[in-house]
Amino acid sequence: MWTHKAWQGRLLAHPLPAHERLRHYASWCTAVEGNTTFYATPARQTVASWAEQTDADFRFVLKLPRVVTHERRLTDADEALGVFLDAITPLGPRADALWIQLPGSFAPTDVPVLARFLRRLPATHRYAVEVRHPAFFTDARATRLLEGVLTDADAEWIPFDTTAFFAGRPTSDAERDAWTKKPRLPRRSVALTDRPVVRYLGRDDAAATVEGWQHWVDVVVDWLREGRSPTVFVHTPDNADAPVLARRFHDEVRARVPELAALPEPMPAEPATLF
Repeated sequence: MWTHKAWQGRLLAHPLPAHERLRHYASWCTAVEGNTTFYATPARQTVASWAEQTDADFRFVLKLPRVVTHERRLTDADEALGVFLDAITPLGPRADALWIQLPGSFAPTDVPVLARFLRRLPATHRYAVEVRHPAFFTDARATRLLEGVLTDADAEWIPFDTTAFFAGRPTSDAERDAWTKKPRLPRRSVALTDRPVVRYLGRDDAAATVEGWQHWVDVVVDWLREGRSPTVFVHTPDNADAPVLARRFHDEVRARVPELAALPEPMPAEPATLF
């Protein structure tokens, strides 16, 4: 999302050549969701450019291609998976977690398929799974089943918290669009590993977004005090101010955990002037 149109010239400098855009984003936030990899595996040369623009501790959470997760549903997908893993090699440690987002139709009865898939994955990467079938959140047996499989594989369960978003009716075009597309599931805030990943969706109204994330501030503070190293992604329906909000979330956590490292100073969006 480092080329999001709403940020250009306001939060990020514009125009920027393609090989500089991520560098500017990385001065705002120290992690990014790799959602575009779901639709197409990038060229290795493109990924090498991503590595060149970021520090070694920058975190990419990259989504596995849809041919693996949605079309093949984790079976007979070795070729596509191999191409993807080869393409992201230049990232090295920056590939913090590979994100296995499963379709809403992937049910508790499909968990054995996931277990087999996870067992065959190379140990060179960390893995995090996002499920959207309601039974995983409402049926205690299904929850335990999935948690057991993920724990055995040292994989994380990514919650996508939309509870704040669905707390009130949509009030903008972006919210109305998201209303029909985003999953409406109970909130989950249990970490299975020492590096949990959270996806949070607020509202276009910043005050409502901040109010809705207070639960996560408490959870993340506890995780940090336990020695965990969480990655939190803050979204709104239009994402116009997402980097600003992400830094505000970090500030709220850091106010309670002062030893947490500060975020970098954002690069100016406009060129410096003499006056």
